[in-house]
Amino acid sequence: MNKPTPTLRILGIRGVPAAHGGFETFAERLALDLVQRGWRVIVYCQHEGREALPDDEWRGVERVNIAVPGDGPGSTIRFDWRSTLHAARHPNLCLVLGYNTAAFLAALRLRGVTTVINMDGIEWSRAKWGPAAKTWFWLNERAGAWLGHYLVADHPEIARHLATRASPRKIHTIAYGADRVAQADAAPVQALGLRPGEYASVIARPEPENSLLEIVRAFSRRRRGRQLAVLGNYSAANPYHEAVRRSASDEVLFLGAIYDRQVVAALRLHSALYVHGHQVGGTNPSLVEALGAGNAVLAHDNPFNRWVAGPQAAYFGDEAALAAQFDALLDASERLQAMRQASLDRHQQAFQWPDILAQYRELLELAGGFSTSRPAAMADSQ
Repeated sequence: MNKPTPTLRILGIRGVPAAHGGFETFAERLALDLVQRGWRVIVYCQHEGREALPDDEWRGVERVNIAVPGDGPGSTIRFDWRSTLHAARHPNLCLVLGYNTAAFLAALRLRGVTTVINMDGIEWSRAKWGPAAKTWFWLNERAGAWLGHYLVADHPEIARHLATRASPRKIHTIAYGADRVAQADAAPVQALGLRPGEYASVIARPEPENSLLEIVRAFSRRRRGRQLAVLGNYSAANPYHEAVRRSASDEVLFLGAIYDRQVVAALRLHSALYVHGHQVGGTNPSLVEALGAGNAVLAHDNPFNRWVAGPQAAYFGDEAALAAQFDALLDASERLQAMRQASLDRHQQAFQWPDILAQYRELLELAGGFSTSRPAAMADSQ
């Protein structure tokens, strides 16, 4: 008797191929890996519009295309609701990325559908949200912890947090992965006006909790003889964005949002120092990608970043400490080289895609009843 084909439905992202962020990149990598191993994978994809779209296929991955009007949070909520209702009509295992609309998963639970939820960061704690949004995220985090059969934490601190909401037995810690970047043409870097090996970089959404204002101010306190490359969308209509821009010296280059993977890889590889100002969250994809590129890392000092980047990275607590780190590091070639090697070692140890995907496969096999094996290595946070 032939065994049924393992089947997985992926919800909670905009779709594949990846174009928007860490969850999309992960979903693309996982979906392609599973398809190559004989799985059937269905991914729900969001499109802007009102007309119904036909389902299609991309590199063996089935895509359920759902059009919703607009492109803001309300549109995403409508898309998540329609995706969940569609998935509830099928008995397949579901992987949900993020808990922002986790209350909708009651529809899956009522139909007996098994769900694995990546619980992402502690979204309701982020400073950028107002009271209504914080309440929405807080309630949905609780709903996800209750409704999900298996919870994935991407960081030990997130696992400890989730253990206050759900049984530790259903929590599995699996980090985020990144490719090793060993070589990249310097031409894209030079085309952006940067000198290879003579600039620091920061890749982050321009939000207060990501310390962009502190980073730019600290770098701009005096002439550095170096450049600071800042990636991200900055709008003249946003007061915080404008404050960051106004605080910058002429050694700071705002490059906008860059989605070309080869250009981003080149920017990382040829950077003398990567600055990571995220103050909250779990395993941040941008920081993991910096490790994979062998960047010397200067990060905000918190448990999230310290676990990811390791003890050989440099850390700062406030703007003054950050300025002092710039003073100490930018011309310390031997120290920077040691930090680069430490980043590569940390990436090799914990954040390689083959290892991350293997951990997800084992958990999904367990959740779907496709295997009796127990998730390996980073599973189960104690």
